[in-house]
Amino acid sequence: MSVYRIYVEKKAPFAVEAAGVLSDIRNTLGIEGVESVRVINRYDVEDISVEDFEMAKVNIFSEPQVDDIYDTLPEFGGNDHVFAVQFLPGQFDQRADSAAQCIQLAAQNQRPTVASAKVYVVSGNINEDEFLKIK
Repeated sequence: MSVYRIYVEKKAPFAVEAAGVLSDIRNTLGIEGVESVRVINRYDVEDISVEDFEMAKVNIFSEPQVDDIYDTLPEFGGNDHVFAVQFLPGQFDQRADSAAQCIQLAAQNQRPTVASAKVYVVSGNINEDEFLKIK
């Protein structure tokens, strides 16, 4: 079996987490050059059939009414600064564990292996020092 990857992002009106990160960057770090922040959840899934993965894309990893689903990362602009954060091996990843449990229940198969990460896209006119401070 293969490893399947999916990216899930809240649509603009529902992107509460991204708005919170933007507020923290501006208010706590004092970096005013940041215009917007996007938070994209990445999931890697293995030990699963194609059919079960397709079912999980729309029923477990996302809510189609409020989320955009991507098979690859979207294109970024010249003022976009991108980085990802994921758990270290051995650290408990509650988001991944919950997704694996839901897939197991929905598909009535063995539990797949799921890993998650967050991809942050910081847009604006910032320099390298400010970007490192944000990271």
